[in-house]
Amino acid sequence: MPIRLLVITAFVISIAAFVHHTDESAVIRINLMGYRPNSPKIAVWGNLSKQTISTFQLFNEQTQQPVKEWPSGKAFGAYGPFQQTYRLDFSDFQKPGRYYLQADDGTRSPSFRIDEDVYKGAADFCLRYMRQQRSGFNPFLKDSCHTHDGYTLYGPMPDSTHIDVVGGWHDASDYLQYVTTSANATYHLLAAVRDFPNAFTDAYQANGLTGSNGLPDALDEAHWGLDWLLKMHPTENWLFNQLGDDRDHAGMRIPKEDNFYGKGLERPVYFATGQPQGMFKYKNRATGVASTAGKVSSALSLGYQLLRNRQPDYAQKLRQRSQSAYQLGLQKPGNCQTAPGRAPYFYEEDNYVDDMELAAVEQLNLLKAADQQAKQLQKTALDFARHEPVTPWILNDTARHYQWYPFVNVGHAELAKKLPANQRKTVTDFYKKGIETVWNRARQNAFYRGVQFTWCSNNYTASFATQCFWYRQLTGDNQFAALEQANFDWLFGCNPWGTSFVYGLPANADTPSDPHSAFTHLKQYPIDGGLVDGPVKGSIYKNLIGITLYQPDEYAAFQSDVAVYHDDYGDYSTNEPTMDGTASLIYLLAAKQAERLTPPVKGTKPKQETRPALKRLQPTKSDPKSTYFKGARIRGDTTARRLALVFTGDEFADGSSLIARTLQAHDVRASFFLTGRFLRNPAFRPAIDQLAREGHYLGPHSDQHLLYCDWRKRDSLLVSHEQFIADLRANYAALARFRQTPVTKRIFLPPYEWYNDSIAAWTTAEGIHFINYTPGTLSHADYTTPDDRNYRSSDTILQSIRTYETSHISGLNGFILLMHIGTAPSRTDKLYTHLDTLLTEFQQKGYQFVRIDAL
Repeated sequence: MPIRLLVITAFVISIAAFVHHTDESAVIRINLMGYRPNSPKIAVWGNLSKQTISTFQLFNEQTQQPVKEWPSGKAFGAYGPFQQTYRLDFSDFQKPGRYYLQADDGTRSPSFRIDEDVYKGAADFCLRYMRQQRSGFNPFLKDSCHTHDGYTLYGPMPDSTHIDVVGGWHDASDYLQYVTTSANATYHLLAAVRDFPNAFTDAYQANGLTGSNGLPDALDEAHWGLDWLLKMHPTENWLFNQLGDDRDHAGMRIPKEDNFYGKGLERPVYFATGQPQGMFKYKNRATGVASTAGKVSSALSLGYQLLRNRQPDYAQKLRQRSQSAYQLGLQKPGNCQTAPGRAPYFYEEDNYVDDMELAAVEQLNLLKAADQQAKQLQKTALDFARHEPVTPWILNDTARHYQWYPFVNVGHAELAKKLPANQRKTVTDFYKKGIETVWNRARQNAFYRGVQFTWCSNNYTASFATQCFWYRQLTGDNQFAALEQANFDWLFGCNPWGTSFVYGLPANADTPSDPHSAFTHLKQYPIDGGLVDGPVKGSIYKNLIGITLYQPDEYAAFQSDVAVYHDDYGDYSTNEPTMDGTASLIYLLAAKQAERLTPPVKGTKPKQETRPALKRLQPTKSDPKSTYFKGARIRGDTTARRLALVFTGDEFADGSSLIARTLQAHDVRASFFLTGRFLRNPAFRPAIDQLAREGHYLGPHSDQHLLYCDWRKRDSLLVSHEQFIADLRANYAALARFRQTPVTKRIFLPPYEWYNDSIAAWTTAEGIHFINYTPGTLSHADYTTPDDRNYRSSDTILQSIRTYETSHISGLNGFILLMHIGTAPSRTDKLYTHLDTLLTEFQQKGYQFVRIDAL
């Protein structure tokens, strides 16, 4: 849900029965739902001081007698509010019953169950929240709302044209509706029915009222989503993206009729144009429609597969619209972001290949037989998979709001199922790489927490646990089972605050009681099954607008700069439930209920918690024949008549076609260092694909083209180590979308060609070679414009290169000659138009132009 600026009135609410005792210095955090007999069973002991423990015991709750004792294991040290922590591993105990843990310092955990059916009915329970989020007829209220939707904006029809888009789900505690989240939620519900049909009962009708109708309730709920997606994609060429905007945030209310959008009771419905949108001051950065179209296509295809025998006519319509949505995604590649209103906040989705990968796989499922078309679709899906092998938030360990969405690449799992066994590993290794990346962060703390604390951290957590589950199911590799379980346990109480993040689940335990929701705030309606956003970094929380806590913070002792969570209506950042996050959790809960874990063979010791080794890259070594400045290699071997031609790119790519043709004509391979912004620009994609295809080196140039250090005081850093690494990894994530010839070295050229010793050290510590251009010529000044006092014409630049070559004994040997792939339009004298002359002249002098990794 988008950030909102609210004027919130204070209110009094009775405090829940399960208030934390903040005077406790030590606590034991557990999964309040309980544990399966054969699953990993971990609790975390944490102390607000530096006290330690040696052992812990499991007690039978009924008899109050200890049944087994274990050593506490290694101390993990400080995390969040805790000065000392331990992971209490009691996985080898399997007898069903009710128990509690007690450490040798006297600290006692809440009671919990060990039983095969501890998760039974949990997925069904969370469907309550989905039904409560329905727009149109709302079965919880037994009333209708938003029945006049809506009037069009940005479409091929005149603005304010009425179109029937009544239905779907409200996004969160506001009443906006987005196709991107709705399609993802619909797919997860359908997949849960397909994969775990026995996890759901049939207690509700299609309209959400009680009563059986012969269908699993999750399928009824998914059907509600499918109906709305068809309305938002009503013809082959029409695709709408959003219903309502942040004018919705004028105040809290029970959903009924909104009359503040300027056209009676209708709400605006935004057409997916693939261009930036925003009716007021602020605009999004949309670049295409594929991210939305791909999700819609996948959901409609899976709906067709599940309903074709039950509702053939309806299913056929799903099939047709799935195919047309897929074609729209191919025709308009790029990211379809939501439109801001009066505030600058929106869903900033910056990737789409994951959505198109899944859509391509689901198109395979619409074919009646394997043929050439099927082979092509499989190849297309695999190409998309290779462009984004790891979901970018994992590599970046940060993200803007919904920047990389969905938070798990569903396409990898579905594609792996389609591939022959000997090819499946390629895709499952993509999952593995992401899991290992998170594991390398998680292994440092007792909670095995490696998922970021950005907004909607619980959605990320559920998604990552699902990725671990899919990887384990597809490969049989159990080495990450403890990490998977830790993420699941986190959602239900094994976290610093000791609370489940799902309203009312489990019953009689600490769960949200004062969420940011009009239903609870205005009417005290329970929002059973809703997954709240979850903790955010302390730094994020401190900078949010309009947050006021209206009750004493029962978790005050457990807040920290690492993460903050409040069960308070006033904290919309951590305690607001979301529809799509809940749908993702429903799939995970269904998987947990349906899974049957194999017990260890009798007489053998159960396996201890596995901890995969951290793969560390070796720092790069200096080359004695090269020249270095402040840690960067600025020149290669000066005894060899070779040089590297290097181009950088961020905003402009106007020279790309001519440069590529000229290099090809001279049989020269150059090197291109491109920012993440450049790589994600769909207009530049054909050029990048061509450069990769023709064998040029592609490397990073900073994701956001950051300035690392002060221009006048070089030693003064303008970025932290964390910011530097996050930005560099984001750049590599963007590079991963392009298939290039194998590189022997990972090489980085800094933005603005400006850096200091710290930047060099951070780069080499990552196992990446750090370079910069060779000083002495003016080639790098080809970006200057006539209104710049440092402007240099192309003739001046070329003469500087010739002068250097003739006036130095070593000439241009080992040179890293830097130019730009494009420049501002105001520079009409483009240096790249002289590239043919430059190459001809120096090739005739016997120089060999090589890629940077061969220099």
